[in-house]
Amino acid sequence: MKTRKARIQRATQETRIAIELSIDGAGKASIRTGIPFFDHMLALFAKHAVVDLKLRCQGDLDVDAHHTVEDCGLALGQAFAQALGDKKGIRRYGTGFDPRNPFTGEAYVPMDECLARCVIDFSGRPFLVWRGLDRAAYKSLSKAEKGQDMSSAFRFGLAREFFQAFANEARCNLHLELLYGDEPHHIAEALFKAFAKAVDAACQRDPRIAGRLPSTKGRL
Repeated sequence: MKTRKARIQRATQETRIAIELSIDGAGKASIRTGIPFFDHMLALFAKHAVVDLKLRCQGDLDVDAHHTVEDCGLALGQAFAQALGDKKGIRRYGTGFDPRNPFTGEAYVPMDECLARCVIDFSGRPFLVWRGLDRAAYKSLSKAEKGQDMSSAFRFGLAREFFQAFANEARCNLHLELLYGDEPHHIAEALFKAFAKAVDAACQRDPRIAGRLPSTKGRL
């Protein structure tokens, strides 16, 4: 069976990114973005999505982390779109099905006091739903908050930019929700792990529909 792989090179005046992705991997990661916390999030994504991911990014971190995080989301989304190809035989939805609604897949991940949920559909239609973080997103930061570590920055908007960029380029419906939680590192980690588990389930091959599209439309 053909291994699903992709290589992406993306260069702008703000970032230079190289990605190697194997969807049928073993959870191995080699990440260097210049942002250690972001490296940690991408490494645990690869581990829990059970994909092999090599990512290198040189970004304008002298400005801030925004371009690096967003563009890595764009490039990773492109890699998934390339590796999935025509999407024949994949489960498409991830992960775990609610018996009351068999068309909805959900991944719940706890992280101490946090609980995050992710639902994904590689439908060919890009859309992000981001719930449960409105009280923290795009707020005016105090001087003290600006001095907090990178996990706080992710809670205050950067994570959303990454997931929006991924959804746009992977052309998927991506629903992420923080059900509850407070500690910034835990919030970001729960979101990335839930995302990983949903992606893992959605990309798995379903032997019952081998060679066929999981859609009545004829294409995704």
